[in-house]
Amino acid sequence: MKRIIPVLALILLLLPLANAQCPEEGNTVVLKAPAVSRTSSGELIGVATDFVITVAPGNGHVYVETWPLAEVDMQASARLAAQVAGKVLGVDMSKYDVFIQVRSDAPIIGGPSAGGTMTVGIIAALKGWEVRKDVMMTGMINPDGSIGPVGGILEKASAAHSVGAKLFLIPEGQRIQVVQKTEQKQIGPVVQITSKSEKVDVVEYARERWGLEVKEIRDIYEAVYYFTGKKIEKPSVLGELKVDTSFLKDDALKDYDETLDYYKQVENKLKNSDVSYTTYSYLKSALDDAKAKLDEAKKNLDEGMYYTALSLDFQARIAIRHVDWYLDVRTESDLENLLNEVDNEIKDTEGYVSNLTIKGITMLQAVAASEERIEQAKSLLKDAWSSYYDGNYWDAISNAAFAYERVQTAKFWASLGERYAKGEIIERDAIKDTAREYLDNSRLIITYITSMFGETTLQDLVDLMNEGEEYYQDGKYSAAIFSAMEARIRAEIILDTLGIDNETVLMDKLQKMKEDAKVAIATAQKEGIYPVLSLAYYEFAQSYEKQGGLENIQTAMVFYQYAKETSTVFLTTTTPPKITEEPLISITTPLTNQTATQNTTSPLQKETGGYSIPLIAGTLIFGILLGFIAGRRA
Repeated sequence: MKRIIPVLALILLLLPLANAQCPEEGNTVVLKAPAVSRTSSGELIGVATDFVITVAPGNGHVYVETWPLAEVDMQASARLAAQVAGKVLGVDMSKYDVFIQVRSDAPIIGGPSAGGTMTVGIIAALKGWEVRKDVMMTGMINPDGSIGPVGGILEKASAAHSVGAKLFLIPEGQRIQVVQKTEQKQIGPVVQITSKSEKVDVVEYARERWGLEVKEIRDIYEAVYYFTGKKIEKPSVLGELKVDTSFLKDDALKDYDETLDYYKQVENKLKNSDVSYTTYSYLKSALDDAKAKLDEAKKNLDEGMYYTALSLDFQARIAIRHVDWYLDVRTESDLENLLNEVDNEIKDTEGYVSNLTIKGITMLQAVAASEERIEQAKSLLKDAWSSYYDGNYWDAISNAAFAYERVQTAKFWASLGERYAKGEIIERDAIKDTAREYLDNSRLIITYITSMFGETTLQDLVDLMNEGEEYYQDGKYSAAIFSAMEARIRAEIILDTLGIDNETVLMDKLQKMKEDAKVAIATAQKEGIYPVLSLAYYEFAQSYEKQGGLENIQTAMVFYQYAKETSTVFLTTTTPPKITEEPLISITTPLTNQTATQNTTSPLQKETGGYSIPLIAGTLIFGILLGFIAGRRA
């Protein structure tokens, strides 16, 4: 009896949370989306999923009910879908509640892959638009409205065909899928099993097998058009946008001269040292590498690539300082004092940055970059101490040099922020919610990708997310945003370029990312922001693009994405876009009215006593589990 009481108490407390019913007012849209389910034998199959989306006047809440439960939480994806829908339409979503019911015949994998579908549904419900019954799509929704890559394209195409879809929309760049084919061959008493990769053109395959039309789409604007026939005007660049980093020219020239002087000093110091031949050769090689970086920096200075030159100086200084400090450290006490000096440098810089009064978004972006670099310096110093305690003095000095130079770049970005301080004062806590959203959205995508490829192979992305969570808990919201952003962008690039070994194909993808970055920078400038960080990243991406090669192209992609996202990360769009209607000529099936207006009850909403059945079940199970735990503890 004692155990039953806490169970019942918890159920009573949690029942109000289940009372999130679709309201009688508002618009409801019904769509189907393909998903992937895993059979008992481990095979992946495509299944059709029903989405019933209602938008009504409210207070900015997003309610999601899934049945059966999805393997990956769909709540974060739904919240992002609502945010993007509001941004696209220039609507304040804090004045609306969104209700999403998801039903499938089997447990589904991958909440993020339905992000695009949910965004289309929310937009259609907000505007009271009809949606096509014969169109389905798959794809993640990104904060900027682009459609991100997903897995299981072939399985999802099969699911779309199975429920009568005529048009299946997939993320741009995912037309070619790589599948593993296993073959068995009998050689005497032995069965030889081989596995090989095979590329499949989804467009051709779906057309030939099912008569299903597959189209790649780039963003939510295209998705909305194919579902509704409505074209929403999207941001664009008027004329040629010149990305100019001349605001860094004086800094870059000064930094190069100082780094070159430092190199010469340490070079002479090494020549006059009493180290052995082996040590001398090793240190000389490190200095030679640094000089090569400086020569490259000079070349970029001459070409007006000022941020790239600064970055190369930074890389050179790490090696130079490593040699310099290695020559200075003679005893364990010397190394300990050195690490303490770096620690003091980091603390002083952190104090300086944390006391800055942030004025305007340009300064906010620069200070965010500074705070991220301070946190990186802390992590590097932590590694230096670990190496010190392990007796590995070489790595300890290396990490200490890296930490010291990293914190110098933090000072630089903070000073740059002060230089461009303009506008109203922004409190650091004002971006707390933004940081939480970025972390949740990025965590969702990382979880989705690791569910396909395994956490071990993507451990660095998982570590980035964990660092972001630590930054958030410490109140370092800017650093949390940048860690989450980096993890998500890198994850998306992995998915977007998986199996592509053709440089021409990658360059085509890169050019589209480059154009998106230009639009984002232009959008920021239109809002009166001088996106110093975005301009720097854009130029840095150009430097890798020029070098060519698969690895450099992928790196350029990452930095173009950084440029795009950092341009608009703190912007909010409130101006409604222009909307036009254009006939769709590629699909002959007429529009079917799937939009219910006021007083519509969802066909998936079965109620009993005012509570949704699946939510009651979930609440009951949760209450029983907590009651059992509470009983054990008593």
